[in-house]
Amino acid sequence: MPAKTSAPVWLFDLDNTLHDARPNIFPHINRSMVAYIRVHLGLDEDEATRLREGYWQRYGATLLGLVRHHATNPHHFLEHTHQFDDLARMLVFEPALKTILRRLVGRKLIFSNAPLDYTYTILNKMGIRNCFAAVYSIERLRFQPKPTLAAFRCLLSAESLHPAQCIMVEDSLANLRTAKRLGMKTVWVSSNTRQPAWVDCRLASIIDLYRYRAPR
Repeated sequence: MPAKTSAPVWLFDLDNTLHDARPNIFPHINRSMVAYIRVHLGLDEDEATRLREGYWQRYGATLLGLVRHHATNPHHFLEHTHQFDDLARMLVFEPALKTILRRLVGRKLIFSNAPLDYTYTILNKMGIRNCFAAVYSIERLRFQPKPTLAAFRCLLSAESLHPAQCIMVEDSLANLRTAKRLGMKTVWVSSNTRQPAWVDCRLASIIDLYRYRAPR
């Protein structure tokens, strides 16, 4: 394992962390996934919906279930389920985020289960792509999504990082649990008032990140 250094490395999730995908983007992606499953697996709408939700709950990503159990081509699936007529209009984010990110000390990486082209498009339209040193999308994670240990180890190995250097910023408790298990510091972006033991800090909004103080 690489030696620890004093400089923090920020690992940022994308959807529902840096922007709010709930109103427009996620419903569109979910409909696209159901349509894909219905067409390519020959299921009706209800069965396709149940399969999508079941694999997402079981594996953290619908894609992984389809690859494991149906030999789905991951590139084909991602291409056909992340198409948008007007993504800029669907985006919901805080314009002040760019300023917040630039003020953070340390390297910043994207660590997301989303596909690469979609991730770059989101970052570009938000004007924050240059804030990040690298992007770890589902392709770069070898299609092993968070919260699997394989996803985290892939990033840590590629960046020669010790977990204790890292601050994970996420909306998903399952992903933060894995991060904490490895020894990372954890920041949960959520309006929920509870704070599980594996969360070091809870922020109602990503804009509140300026208030974060690393635990000693």
